[in-house]
Amino acid sequence: MDIKKGPWTVTGTEIKYKNPWLEVSEDAVIRPDGKTGIYGVVKMNAGASVLPYDSDGYVYLTQEYHYAVERVTIETISGALVGEESTLEAAKRELKEETGFTAERWTDLGSVDPFTSVILSPNHMYLAQNLTKGDSAQEGTETIKLLKVPFKDALDWALSGQITHAASVSAILKTARILQK
Repeated sequence: MDIKKGPWTVTGTEIKYKNPWLEVSEDAVIRPDGKTGIYGVVKMNAGASVLPYDSDGYVYLTQEYHYAVERVTIETISGALVGEESTLEAAKRELKEETGFTAERWTDLGSVDPFTSVILSPNHMYLAQNLTKGDSAQEGTETIKLLKVPFKDALDWALSGQITHAASVSAILKTARILQK
């Protein structure tokens, strides 16, 4: 049975690769121009990103080597949703795991799609405030250095390209807008 996706028609799908975090599929399609073709799609677990903001105007960012981009990056606290947890539950879990913080106040900053033409992996963003410090519990794959920086520096890094993680840049820019009001 053919499936319509906007102006595209999917006539078949074959999963080429799958693991617990992502799936790569190839669709046989009829393109908008009527010709047949293929379309590759990467589906990744949805994620949550958190910008912890303290009462003194500092934010907490992570500095960590990331395998795929082969370099150390600076980012907000981020991770994938696990099981059926909500984006807020994932954000709270990631904040506690990576920093030890819990937060009393959560502001929903919306979501971003990292690369809309071939990747399905929405990332939901939150601003966390009224922070309380506790013990972190990083996963075995994480070697995170926590950075405490004035919000202005984080904003400068997002604008200059020193921070390249899309959800982190978006969360910082949206927070700047909130703080202006």
